[in-house]
Amino acid sequence: MATLRLFASVREAAAGERSITIDGATVGQVVDAACDKFGDHFSALIPTCKVWVNGEPAERDTVVHDQDEVAILPPVSGG
Repeated sequence: MATLRLFASVREAAAGERSITIDGATVGQVVDAACDKFGDHFSALIPTCKVWVNGEPAERDTVVHDQDEVAILPPVSGG
């Protein structure tokens, strides 16, 4: 089970969850499981997000091992 960390708008769409453990063999499976868990609003945000595994950029087919940290980072604006 990987730890999924959520930030900013995706955290809000996930009812404030900061991190959860979630099963999946690839980033795509982990993200899809999160979309199933958190619903349409969460799913709608995913296409604009970056996903990192253990601090490195990742693609949907990136393999995820137990104890890995998968982070979903939405675009951020600031001033």
